[in-house]
Amino acid sequence: MVGAQQNGDVSRPLLDETRPCGDPVTVDIEEATGANCNLQHEAAVTHRTAEEQEDWEDEHKHYSDRGQWLRAGVLGANDGLVSVTATMLGVSGGSPEIRTLILAGSSALVAGALSMAAGEYISVSSQRDTEQADIQKEREQQEKGPEARLHELNELADIYKSRGLDDDLAHQVAIQLTKHDVVRAHARDELGIDMDELSNPWSAALSSMISFIVGGGVPLIAAIFVDDPFWRLVSVSGAATAALLSFGVISAWLGGAHKIKASLRVLLGGWIAMAVTFGVGKLFGHSPE
Repeated sequence: MVGAQQNGDVSRPLLDETRPCGDPVTVDIEEATGANCNLQHEAAVTHRTAEEQEDWEDEHKHYSDRGQWLRAGVLGANDGLVSVTATMLGVSGGSPEIRTLILAGSSALVAGALSMAAGEYISVSSQRDTEQADIQKEREQQEKGPEARLHELNELADIYKSRGLDDDLAHQVAIQLTKHDVVRAHARDELGIDMDELSNPWSAALSSMISFIVGGGVPLIAAIFVDDPFWRLVSVSGAATAALLSFGVISAWLGGAHKIKASLRVLLGGWIAMAVTFGVGKLFGHSPE
């Protein structure tokens, strides 16, 4: 809050314009005090140029908002790249045959993509089931009677007090949000669940499968057009290295992290996996005479 405005005999706190109107704290203050976030933001925006407004919006985009899809995309692409490359290098360590190498890489790509999709679907479905079970539990608590509802109200107020509101304001906020949508209020502030954005297992499975295929396709493409076994090995390793660095830079840029540190972390992990697998192929494989 940055000040107060008078409305008759009631002093209402001004909302901090650096917080978006959908921010939980902003919503709580709006409903508790009657302040209008949209009107205050519109008044502030009228004093900004288009360029200033664009800069302001960019500054208030949070990297954590990208966390879920960024994790799935980077994990899938990196997993596809490393697993398919490592499989191909392991096979090439034991046999120089191009057909054997492509067959191994293609099999690893298909199996890995389907496994990734199935695993992500099962994982996200379990998460969604848990979220829905918790939401249903909150509904049932509200149906147990006045005493249970009062307990839930006090529980909600305690949450707001722990965030810095005084007792009276915390209870006002809890009462207002309970009147508006009690289950949604408890889901958001007690459970940390946004009922409008529950996890989608099909979306997660599809995105993971596609990202795995994108990453796993890199070493296959690098190997197809090279006939010499040695240069094929160099081509696959070089393409994988370049892709690992690219994935590291992209993920760091999207996540606001240090680009060099993130790239080296991704590169080191990939190199270790590829080196170990190639060594296993050399150790247990043999070239036909």
